[in-house]
Amino acid sequence: MAEVPAALAARAINRLTAATPLARERLARFAGKTAAFRVGPVSVALTVQTTGEVLAAVGESPPDLEVRLSPFLLPRLAAHDESAYGDVETTGDLEFAGEVAFLAKHLRWDVEEDLSRVVGDAAAHRAVSAARGAAAWGKDASERLAAGAAEYWTEEDPLIATRVKVDGFVAGVTELRDAVERLDKRIALLEKGNASPSS
Repeated sequence: MAEVPAALAARAINRLTAATPLARERLARFAGKTAAFRVGPVSVALTVQTTGEVLAAVGESPPDLEVRLSPFLLPRLAAHDESAYGDVETTGDLEFAGEVAFLAKHLRWDVEEDLSRVVGDAAAHRAVSAARGAAAWGKDASERLAAGAAEYWTEEDPLIATRVKVDGFVAGVTELRDAVERLDKRIALLEKGNASPSS
């Protein structure tokens, strides 16, 4: 296990939970348990302390909980996309996993507060507002781009069929199938009627 990423992760988590004493109380119930987080090639193992803080795990004993996630899932988790949590793989202690998932969903990093200690309140507020505006613009732009592409591919250069066209095609196939069955029955009746009785 890499110690530098684990130490950084522990420091970040402890900073978050320091602002939320209830989070530390909840984690303290799992004192002594270790969770290993595997994000692509990076592995970080953290052990819960009796204070509710976490430290980089010591030793190579198997973790009580293993959490695996794709690096591509991180932005969705950071944006608190609820559907992203379903793509996280966990094995091990289910109660511990539930607590980790609860804290991941509910702990929020107050970026503006931390940034204000470095650059001052006004500059931190402007920076965070600009970042939020850029994120909102990016989301809006991606939604508009997707809608434009969908419209182009369904109307201008039909690469994707619209629901109306698909429904019409299905109805046409059904009608054709019924007509073929009726024709088949008529042919069978005609063949039966023209068949000469054997003598």
